[in-house]
Amino acid sequence: MASSLRLADPSELAGQWQVYLTAQPQNTCSLELVQNQTLAGDIQCLAGWLSETPVGWFPEPDGISLTGKEGSRIIHLGRQQEGVYQSTKHSDPQIVLQRAPH
Repeated sequence: MASSLRLADPSELAGQWQVYLTAQPQNTCSLELVQNQTLAGDIQCLAGWLSETPVGWFPEPDGISLTGKEGSRIIHLGRQQEGVYQSTKHSDPQIVLQRAPH
């Protein structure tokens, strides 16, 4: 069965995003997905919810993955709808990445 998922270009995903836990949507971190696939913004806020500090990201056909300093994936965020991605593993905190309003 052929997949109809399209790999997004990094330029389509680059920009300002908000990150929060589904259990605590009022606690929001600001994050920037930089076009060179690095992260900027309140990375330490996000790092508090993960096993290590994320430094990069890359698009996947079904979402976005955040990577650590060694380039290995820390967490995968699956696409829920346009501009909204959520962590998919139940062992991880349920993290939502949402495009910041313009």
